[in-house]
Amino acid sequence: MAEDFDEALATNFYFDRNFNCQAAKVLPGEYYVTGKDMLLVTVLGSCVAACIRDRDNGIGGMNHYMLPDGGTDENNPSSSSARYGSYAMEILINQILKLGARRSHLEAKVFGGGNVLQGLTVANVGERNAEFVLKFLQTEKIRIVAQDLVDIYPRKVYYFPNTGKVMVKKLRNTHNNTIFDREKDYGSRLKKTSVGGEIELFG
Repeated sequence: MAEDFDEALATNFYFDRNFNCQAAKVLPGEYYVTGKDMLLVTVLGSCVAACIRDRDNGIGGMNHYMLPDGGTDENNPSSSSARYGSYAMEILINQILKLGARRSHLEAKVFGGGNVLQGLTVANVGERNAEFVLKFLQTEKIRIVAQDLVDIYPRKVYYFPNTGKVMVKKLRNTHNNTIFDREKDYGSRLKKTSVGGEIELFG
């Protein structure tokens, strides 16, 4: 099945002993779509993850994207930020539909957009990411049933597309720079290319 997907398909899989199921880790710039009963996990700083599923058959997935932190023009749909954000959302939705979901049955839960990257707060990267995903889903008429956006903390998100269950952990004490370094690296790569509801909070 992997050959049907874009190169940004997540490839980091493991067995999660806490939840006793197969899991996929979705890194910046990646997405994963499945019809199986499995867990999708990501860690977000200023990036946003959209978790979208067919509420009837459980087919769904998650993406993880960050719009470029410069050269954006919200009124120009051909700007690099609009192109990349639209691509990240459209490829997720299209792959979910390709697996057998129905557009009229889609629902979304969105997370992230925190102002956590030093030096990027002036550009409001997290806030712009959050605004983008809300506008995109509204335009596409996909109902948002839960959201946890902006704030100042990174988040770890656990998503079960089959049931729609989400657990979010606010990472108030981050002891290493992995999240920040990963997002900065992702943001640097982007510059070089053109391109609410029931949430369980824990920890």
